[in-house]
Amino acid sequence: MKVIRSLLVFILLARMAAFSDAIAERPNIVLIFADDLGWQETGFAGSDFCETPHLDRLARQGMVFRNAYASAGNCQPSRACMLSGQYTARHGVYAVGSTKRGPVDRMRMIPVPNRSNLPLSTTTLGESLKAAGYATGFFGKCHMKDSDKGKSEHAGFDVVKVSRHGLNSSDPADPKAIFSITEAACEFIEKNKEGPFFAYLPHYAVHSALQGRAETLARFKTKPKGSLGHGDPLLGACLADLDTGIGMVLNRLKTLGLEEKTLVVFTSDNGGTHVLQEPLRGKKGCYYEGGIRVPMIVRWPGVVQPASTCDVPVLNIDFYPTFLTTAGADSPASPLDGEDLVPLFKGGTSLNRQSIFWHFPGYLDGPVPRGRDPVFRTRPVTVIRKGDWKLHLYHEEWQLDGGRSAIGANNALELYNLATDPGETSNLALLNPQERDELLNEMLAWIERTPATLAGPTNPA
Repeated sequence: MKVIRSLLVFILLARMAAFSDAIAERPNIVLIFADDLGWQETGFAGSDFCETPHLDRLARQGMVFRNAYASAGNCQPSRACMLSGQYTARHGVYAVGSTKRGPVDRMRMIPVPNRSNLPLSTTTLGESLKAAGYATGFFGKCHMKDSDKGKSEHAGFDVVKVSRHGLNSSDPADPKAIFSITEAACEFIEKNKEGPFFAYLPHYAVHSALQGRAETLARFKTKPKGSLGHGDPLLGACLADLDTGIGMVLNRLKTLGLEEKTLVVFTSDNGGTHVLQEPLRGKKGCYYEGGIRVPMIVRWPGVVQPASTCDVPVLNIDFYPTFLTTAGADSPASPLDGEDLVPLFKGGTSLNRQSIFWHFPGYLDGPVPRGRDPVFRTRPVTVIRKGDWKLHLYHEEWQLDGGRSAIGANNALELYNLATDPGETSNLALLNPQERDELLNEMLAWIERTPATLAGPTNPA
């Protein structure tokens, strides 16, 4: 019995030691979220006007995702998706404020009402990582508030520093609150350097109104326009100051000896708004590529190959399951729609899923370049991307103008091959009915399974 007891104790101690080693090896996580930054406004993405040396270095040290997407076309729903790991159809946060934005008499249907915060049943990313033993810190822009009807995206964070003056800073030395956000995050990192920690930095830059430090702005005022058409000195200055702030965080990780122990992710909340996104169609707020395609870098020393790229389509809802995997954390009770990206980090070229979706059952005013509509950035729409193919289903024409039986005339569907037509210029819905119907059937099954509520009924206005 003594031998058996000793053996059991040895096994128990070995397991405890292995568990401790696993905890010690879990990476810290830093997630940096830009606001309204377009897919090619950074140096690493091709701009020769904007200057982002720290992000460019991060790109050389990590992996650039060339088909990265926000899960929604504007700020609040994109953040709700990322911090819940869910498509908009599950949590109901579709827009900023209202889904009924624009002239009501031009809306053919009644939009699905918008939620102002996440359902109480949702487990946020912060809550999951905190439960897994991570110190959690939130520094910057917060769109939603806790209430008896729902929760904010910062639920589950130990430290929350929400800047109230970030959109229009009155401090000329701290445009868009970039440096106060950075300093708070660096203090959190240093305090929790023994790890593991999760630091989330949702910046206000480069959202309107653009701001920059005087010396930064002066530099860009004398700089000639770039080859991509970028030439706004305020955009250049605001982005350069943001890049400086990001460099401060990266330098603090290096100084503390944490660079090799930290997974860093950088991306934006939606497509750009200050300059044309060509060759992509549209801008922020629509569901053409210019409204949802975003820059993205991942650096994880020892896992991600430096100076590598990935062309697999990914969404910001994928961060939640990815971070759970890296943290060795349990999945929440609330469903997750994203997929673990660690296989891609390790050089893989595919994921288990084949399709990704967007769902917006409302109206956003303000037309976009090469938009479908002269009044709205978008009307109610559901979108699927599968491989190189992308299909848009517009709710008004689908539900009011005959649906499937009238596809040939109702203009309810737009089909594009992004490999040959990334600018979504040639609608192939009538020219390629086989591909169209395959994607349509899969989309309709997703709508029913999720479930995703379509706009309606008919607007009597």
